[in-house]
Amino acid sequence: MAEKVVIALGGNAILQPKQEATYENQLENVRKSSEIIARIVKNGHNVIVTHGNGPQVGNILRQNEEAKDIVPPFPLDVCSAESQGFIGYMMDQTLKNELHKLRLNQSVVSMLTQTEVSADDPAFQDPSKPIGVFFTEEEAKQLAEEKNWIVKEDAGRGWRRVVPSPMPKSILGSETIKQLTDANTIVISAGGGGIPVVKNADGALTGIEAVIDKDRSAFKLAEEVQADAFMILTDVQNVYVNYGKPDQKALTHITLDEAKQYVEEGQFSAGSMGPKMEAAIKFAEQGGRAIICSLDQADLAMEGKAGTQITK
Repeated sequence: MAEKVVIALGGNAILQPKQEATYENQLENVRKSSEIIARIVKNGHNVIVTHGNGPQVGNILRQNEEAKDIVPPFPLDVCSAESQGFIGYMMDQTLKNELHKLRLNQSVVSMLTQTEVSADDPAFQDPSKPIGVFFTEEEAKQLAEEKNWIVKEDAGRGWRRVVPSPMPKSILGSETIKQLTDANTIVISAGGGGIPVVKNADGALTGIEAVIDKDRSAFKLAEEVQADAFMILTDVQNVYVNYGKPDQKALTHITLDEAKQYVEEGQFSAGSMGPKMEAAIKFAEQGGRAIICSLDQADLAMEGKAGTQITK
């Protein structure tokens, strides 16, 4: 039976680790992702795509920094919008091309998306999300003084700027996304977690310097469009317990209670699988089917034949 599915692409779907961040490399990676998504569409499912933007927004920030004496730099929310625009363009184009190869006539639209957060979110008092390039301690502290940045040492790799990562309250435009999807249009939206904005007392929206976790925003999007399935694509074929140990085990079909038990045991690290399982569990709690799998097996996972499937 056809399902409405929100597909959350990981960063590797756009840029591989240690790969040069050329437009050509990223376009080819996105094309491969679109090839898989097109198969899911061919199998009869209605698709909404969202994606990460970490390396891309970091490079845009670096371009701003390098050219600041020639061109005035833009704030972080505008850089996020830039990355959402160019990734959306690549995905829109390649998806249309892959659908054409399969003789499918679904429309594709890329939607620049804002995500509302709360100005009172505790994350604004404790910035923790590293962005952009690495600096020496001396460079980082000098930049912190000059630009009023907050900087922190990042896992022994150097110093980086850190920004708040607030929880998403709502995906602005989700009703329009739902209407488009219900009309069999493929929608690309909420890239990079969405452009973070706050609502002022008079109801007006204002951009704010932050980066929203893409998996949390993808869950919020899936919730608001009333998706039947929520698929998080990553670089492993399954979620594992006892990962990296002799008794490592791949999880295939598990219940919500089993998933919660594994979280309580501390099986998933906060920096990688933890947020993905958090988002998947929240979606399954509402009665939907949550899937975590690798990109190359996404079409099989959608049919229940691969990946980790979590149901209530």
